[in-house]
Amino acid sequence: MKLAINCDGGARGNPGPAAIGIVIKNEKEEVLFSEGKCIGETTNNQAEYQAVVFAMEKAKELGGTELEFKLDSELVVKQLKGEYKVKNQDLAQQFLKIHNLQGHFKKIEYKHIYREDNTEADAMVNEALDEKRSGN
Repeated sequence: MKLAINCDGGARGNPGPAAIGIVIKNEKEEVLFSEGKCIGETTNNQAEYQAVVFAMEKAKELGGTELEFKLDSELVVKQLKGEYKVKNQDLAQQFLKIHNLQGHFKKIEYKHIYREDNTEADAMVNEALDEKRSGN
């Protein structure tokens, strides 16, 4: 099954309170899964990577075989495609997790999109952080 995945991660303060948001859709553009959740204190890049890990784990549960990731972090996309090296040790650990998860799928594509094209996942990140700040 082919899945389209929008994911985003963000931190307020960088590092600071962080959250991830993912939206997984099937080929008919129907939402199969969506969630935003806080992940503690970390950096923007760490949050972006954790969003990809979480999305891959969910896609595996949903029976996905081909994944098309859409991320608004050009750095993460270029690192996952092997165009940039991963120099940060913390990101390297997340990169390794993703590399190991990739073996569960036939095909994975990483596409960079602009933030305005990633509004669903971005909104989930902000909602999760706003809820945490307000104590809900």
